[in-house]
Amino acid sequence: MAFLGRRVGVVIPALDEEAAIGSVLAAIPDWVDQIVVADNGSCDRTHEIASSLGATVVIEPERGYGGACLRGIAALRNIDTVVFIDADNSDYPEDMGELVEPIASGTAHLTIGTRTLRKPSLRALSVQQRFGNWLATLLIQRIWRHSYTDLGPYRAISHDALQKIAMTDRKYGWTVQMQIRAIEHGLDIIEVPVRYRRRIGRSKISGTVGGVLRAGHGILGVIFHSALARRRFRSADRGTPSPPA
Repeated sequence: MAFLGRRVGVVIPALDEEAAIGSVLAAIPDWVDQIVVADNGSCDRTHEIASSLGATVVIEPERGYGGACLRGIAALRNIDTVVFIDADNSDYPEDMGELVEPIASGTAHLTIGTRTLRKPSLRALSVQQRFGNWLATLLIQRIWRHSYTDLGPYRAISHDALQKIAMTDRKYGWTVQMQIRAIEHGLDIIEVPVRYRRRIGRSKISGTVGGVLRAGHGILGVIFHSALARRRFRSADRGTPSPPA
């Protein structure tokens, strides 16, 4: 089966999501060709439940959102479009077509599901998530001159574009690195307003002080390192030495 002639694969990074993973998998459209759950070292029944529902399950023992995504991507086979969705039931898998259609029709290479353009979805975001989104998107706008409204993890990208941007972040900077590299590689990017609800269970990131600090450090670290690399590249391109950072 294919969506508008394109084979679609879904990658779901998961860590201790036994209470939610079944609902997520059950709501994924039947036109999806492959579903990969990238278990990031769960201590509960996430692996067992996902396997019983027909998902391909791979294990990434090194903790980190980006590392789990990379492991999931490596397990995809003959896929044209890759969708990333969280395992906590905060996103709506049944709305996946809204993210895939612009890529399948050739309108975009990358679609970002933005949670900030619908009031019910915005209200479901924690204060920490709202502030983090505001700061990160502001920095991207100032440095790369591209306006985003969200760093939402629910997104789709063509497989060719994903190979082109060569993702490397293994921690919490995964989403922002993808959005920055998409700009730098001249990809066609569309933000799609998506529905969003409060997750099942407690967030490993926004639900703890330590998680918030680690995520913030990871996101800002990717932004500043990318900005520094951009500055050095521009200086080298002009044939002048880069000033010390």
